Parts: sequence; structure tokens; C-alpha cells
Amino acid sequence: MFKDKTLLITGGTGSFGNAVLKRFLDTDITEIRIFSRDEKKQDDMRKRYNNSKLKFYIGDVRDYQAILNASRGVDYIYHAAALKQVPSCEFHPMEAVKTNVLGTENVLEAAITNEVKRVVCLSTDKAVYPINAMGISKAMMEKVLVAKSRNVDKNKTVICGTRYGNVMASRGSVIPLFVDLIKEDKALTITDPNMTRFMMTLEDAVDLVLYAFEHGNNGDIFVQKAPAATIEALAIALRELLEVPEHPINIIGTRHGEKLYEALLSREEMIAAEDMGDYFRIPPDLRDLNYGKYVEEGDQRIAEVVDYNSHNTERLDVEGMKKLLLKLTFIRFIRENKNYQLDE
Repeated sequence: MFKDKTLLITGGTGSFGNAVLKRFLDTDITEIRIFSRDEKKQDDMRKRYNNSKLKFYIGDVRDYQAILNASRGVDYIYHAAALKQVPSCEFHPMEAVKTNVLGTENVLEAAITNEVKRVVCLSTDKAVYPINAMGISKAMMEKVLVAKSRNVDKNKTVICGTRYGNVMASRGSVIPLFVDLIKEDKALTITDPNMTRFMMTLEDAVDLVLYAFEHGNNGDIFVQKAPAATIEALAIALRELLEVPEHPINIIGTRHGEKLYEALLSREEMIAAEDMGDYFRIPPDLRDLNYGKYVEEGDQRIAEVVDYNSHNTERLDVEGMKKLLLKLTFIRFIRENKNYQLDE
């Protein structure tokens, strides 16, 4: 479906953008546009990849005209631009709104205007039962996505989304932080040893994007089934893989806006969700506001349904976590190169 097509990646200089780019670059796609506000990272990417398929657009999703211009002639959009650090969004919630909510509105309006064939938006488990500003803004992003999808011509544009748990080794995540602390001979800082998080590789995340591009209908949100681990198991697994089993660990307490566990589907979503093997598909509620014309069909037994969260999914022990960590290229590289410096 991507042969001779043009793909635009918003937030294309981030971890997700780079992973999607790498997957597509050697295919028969015609052009990949990287849209972001960081000219230094764009210049670094331009030099690193040195590929004529790559085109760079400096701009911010908060600026409608910028994204409108960048999406002209585009077939597909992967919308990854976001503010995603939980503590920083807690201190600057309106900045999260401007990028994650209003920025998404701009991307979708530009896509509809330019008759982009498919748009896939990136969301997070923090949008389910949100308690922090980042999660609330992403939950609103999903509502914008579904609302826009109601009124779009499906023969011209399809708008759908993907929802992720913790993507291992993505920029700003805990695994690179732990590796940094070990390299600097500083104690690992753990908020709560019993805190659980879903664990996914970037490759898994890209697989979910491709699945959404291929199978998504308007308003759908796709979730990949994923194992989870406690933060303590993750820290111990890293210590053992990097051959520092006695490296100290400090418990620092939960940070602003953090939860003990995350959910990828709410109880209400589980009722309607379609199990597609490795994925769940959450269809949109396509009813209008005239509820009287709808007849309840059967007992949904909502009281018997539970959500899908990082406490009740498959739980990885230390050995399982080590096997998953070894899927990460940079972990394998560090193990093989003891003197490797992270800033290289």
C-alpha cells in the first residue's frame, strides 16, 4: 500500500519517528517527510541517512498553516508529535493542551483539507483513566480523533489511532536513564518497586502502526497486547545484564502524576473491543445524541468485565525481562563494548 506513496511523520525526529522512518526507508515508498520544530535534530538526520527520499519540514503542529503546507500531496500521515513527559506536563498543562490537543486538531484538519488517505495518531496508556495532565491531554486527543472521524468522507480520508504502553529505550524513558546512572556509577532511582508498566520494543510499536495503516477504519484505536514488569524487576534485570548485580538502588517515591499501574483498555472499552489476536481494536461509538431510538441488545454484563492493565496482563520476572531487554540493539551493544560512552 505504500508503493510510490508519500508519508509525513510529525514529530519525526523523535524515537517513534526515527523507528518508523527506518522501517520505511528501504521500501519502495517515494518520499518521507519529517515534520518537527527541531532544526538541529533534522540536520543530524539529514547527514546520518543521506537519502534522497527524505524531505525535511521545520514547523510546529500548533501552527495550522505549517502543517497544512507540509501535508500537501501526502498520502499517509503518522502523527507522533507530542509533549509526553509526565512531570513537565504537570507543571505546564496548557503547553500539553496546545501540542497534544490543539496540535492534533490542526494535523487532522490539514489532512482532511488535503485529502490525505490515512492518518494514524499515536496515543498512550496514560489516556485511560487519566490522572495527569499528559494523560488527560492524550485522552482529549483521542476524543478529537474520534469526533473528526465521524464527519470525514471515508472514501477520501481515514483517521484512526494507536495506543502504547512503555516503549523500551524511547527518548526520555527509564531504561536509558538507568543505563546512564550505571555508567556514571550513580545509584538507580526507583519511584516504587511494585509499580508495573507495559513493556514494548520500538519494533513492536512500528508493527502496530503498520497494522493500523492497513486495517484501520475511521475512529478505530488499536492496542497491542503486551507483557508488563515491575520497575524493580526491570532494574535488577539491567544490573545483571550489565554485570553490576550489586549496583545500589534508591527508592525515591512516586513522582508528580504517576500511577501504580497503567491500563491500555478501560473496562468500558473492553466490552466493545474486538480481539484480533496480537491486538485489540476499539471501535468508535457511532450513535448520535438521539439515544431514544437505540434499543439495548442483550445484557452486556459490564459488572463482570475488567480493564486490561499492567497489573493483570502477563507478568515478566527478572529472567523474562532480561530476554526482552536483549532485543534492544543498544543493550546488546553496551554488553559487547564495556567502554562504550552513552553520548556516542
